[in-house]
Amino acid sequence: MKIGIGGDHAGFEYKNEIVKHLQAQGYEVEDFGPHSPSSVDYPDHVHPLAQSIEEKKTDFGILICGSANGVAITANKHQGIRAGLCWEVEVAELIRLHNDANIICLPARFVSLEKSIAMVDKFLTTEFEGGRHQTRVDKISCN
Repeated sequence: MKIGIGGDHAGFEYKNEIVKHLQAQGYEVEDFGPHSPSSVDYPDHVHPLAQSIEEKKTDFGILICGSANGVAITANKHQGIRAGLCWEVEVAELIRLHNDANIICLPARFVSLEKSIAMVDKFLTTEFEGGRHQTRVDKISCN
């Protein structure tokens, strides 16, 4: 499985630690940046990651910024993306289980690195439930 990861300067340290964690578990990871803790504009990293998922070059995405709102809003502009903002492990599970989310968005200024890793693990190991949820997911896109 190939995972795309990116965000902004507020998520830089978490991003690097999550990359190490994922690689240790055998995932292939594409890092969309940033590649330093210097201030950046998160859309410059979010759009390429979202596009890679839409083009099926990566399977899932992880986006990290201070509040996770900016990256979630940006990613969700793409028709093929369902990005969910998570602050608890149970939320990470539900965005996969019920919403078939393909990107998890983490608020680095509000959750610990340990909780972030636990949310990523739950997100990546939870399958979409389908059924009644598929009908709802099918109604999300605007086209």
